[in-house]
Amino acid sequence: MSWRVVVISGNAKLDYKMDYLVVRTVDETRRIHLSEIGVLVVESTAVSLTAYLLCELNERKIKVIFCDHDRNPCSELVPTCGSHDSSVKIRRQLQWLTSNKQSVWTEIVREKLLRQRSHLERRELFEQAALLSGYIEQLEWNDAGNREGHAAKVYFNALFGKDFARGMDCPINAALNYGYTLILSAINREISAAGYLNQLGINHCNSFNPFNLACDFMEPLRPLIDDAVIKMNPDSFGREEKLNLVGLLNKLVKYDGSHQYLMYALRLYCAGLFRALESGDMSEIKWIDYGW
Repeated sequence: MSWRVVVISGNAKLDYKMDYLVVRTVDETRRIHLSEIGVLVVESTAVSLTAYLLCELNERKIKVIFCDHDRNPCSELVPTCGSHDSSVKIRRQLQWLTSNKQSVWTEIVREKLLRQRSHLERRELFEQAALLSGYIEQLEWNDAGNREGHAAKVYFNALFGKDFARGMDCPINAALNYGYTLILSAINREISAAGYLNQLGINHCNSFNPFNLACDFMEPLRPLIDDAVIKMNPDSFGREEKLNLVGLLNKLVKYDGSHQYLMYALRLYCAGLFRALESGDMSEIKWIDYGW
């Protein structure tokens, strides 16, 4: 099982040799077996890669995230065909019942609100947590009343202050965006590897978003990033903070009663969502327990 998150942060050349990722720098040459790698983050623009290596990474479903000049994630390697039976999976995806999609979305929103409330309670923000309890009780089918949106305003203002807004240019938002992107990329990998189309979301339907389905699936995972960012309390967002967030992918969590690393738990979590979408049985959804 792949478990390593490899971050390339300086001038280097990456290539492939006999099932190994070979990292060549001025000072040393290191080798990492591809079977150990779950995610490769190319953080520096001073990195060159061989096309052969990219093909091998793609073949083994290793998520590759590329960063821009500011070392923020800007793109990723997504295979055009992640599964041998992707055409079958896509046909089934196109036939998912609207009622199944709306049921799954309702459960995703409910779980997200429950976790946001739990996060507020852990930080002794009981008044705002009580407001979220009210939103959970008011949750309608397919979140027709947009309780998720109302809860978000209460939630972020409670955590970061009433002057905070998600669109602000500040270290907190930079950290949140970086962490969310990491989780999104990991879920992108699982959706692609399972053979489904990421563009076709169950609620997100932005014509310019190639990852609508992953944006749906990741919603209950956002509070994990929120908690990590608050613990860092960043006055600036640099390399140390980024590595802390990257490390969350190797966090030990519980899924269906068993301890798993988050990266593998995401695979199981996505598989449960796919089963629920195809069968309409919401008991197929098992939530990742990250210790709250």
